[in-house]
Amino acid sequence: MVTKLRYGNTNTYLVRGEKANVLVDTDYAGTLMLFYKILKANGLTVNDIHYVIATHYHPDHIGLVSELMEQGVKLILADSQIGSVHYSDEIFAREPRLGYAPIDDASAIVISEDESRSFFKELGIDGELFYTPSHSEDSISLSLDEGICIVGDLEPYEYLAAYEDNEKLKADWDKVLSYSPKAIYYAHANEKSLEPGNS
Repeated sequence: MVTKLRYGNTNTYLVRGEKANVLVDTDYAGTLMLFYKILKANGLTVNDIHYVIATHYHPDHIGLVSELMEQGVKLILADSQIGSVHYSDEIFAREPRLGYAPIDDASAIVISEDESRSFFKELGIDGELFYTPSHSEDSISLSLDEGICIVGDLEPYEYLAAYEDNEKLKADWDKVLSYSPKAIYYAHANEKSLEPGNS
């Protein structure tokens, strides 16, 4: 089961497992109070979030990761993201009023694309992460066996034809579609159904 939690400019998603729940993405730094409000509106608290994973490390996707980790949420880090964790530190440093603290990546749980299915299985979640680097080298997507792909900032499929000779984007969408998803969940667009008869 996936619950969308939108409290700013980025769609974030809580993936609920039989043993643990995973938050995919957070919004910008300084939005913690808004986050608490959207949790409450959905009958949730931070205690219902056990892990957090970022589709990539741009500032509008990781702004609350450190604050959640301070409250006991564990960070899942794809091995392809190791060099990008502190990408946004300099950006947030220009806005000291936000009180952003750099992510403690030393305490993250690092997994590879190949290891991800077994890792999520231990949480009671049937799915896996996979690399989709056309947006940024550290971008990942999450495929759930229930028929949902969470793709972060991946350019929408319907725009693919507008990007001539973009082999990286085409390769990413080939990966996404290989899972035969029923719906695509974006970070900055509405969910897109891929089932016949739906738009």
